[in-house]
Amino acid sequence: MDQTTSTPAPGIDIPETTGPAIELTDKAAAEVLRLIEAEKLTGHFLRVGVQGGGCSGLQYSLNFETETDKFDKVYDIKGVKVVVDLKSALYLQGTTLDFVQSLTGGGFKFINPNASRSCGCGSSFSA
Repeated sequence: MDQTTSTPAPGIDIPETTGPAIELTDKAAAEVLRLIEAEKLTGHFLRVGVQGGGCSGLQYSLNFETETDKFDKVYDIKGVKVVVDLKSALYLQGTTLDFVQSLTGGGFKFINPNASRSCGCGSSFSA
């Protein structure tokens, strides 16, 4: 069984939720780790977030970063350090991040049970 741990960013007490805001499939975790190694991003983590914008009102964001702040939750998911800010966690709770390959390329795919509507590209949604 995979071990998923959560620690608050330094300097703030954050109440525990029902689990990590997001899960990663084995393929997504492997791709994140591959990218970190290929781009020589030692010491970086994956920041997953939600921002206003996109054709459905909200859009997902994925970035590699090195700094956390007091409103972040830090998770270790399948060997990947994942950071989610508290506001984004509200929209992401129960979401799975997958990595898919197709004939036209590959990319990360969000499977979000909170999305009441999403666009055709899969990068924006409404809740």
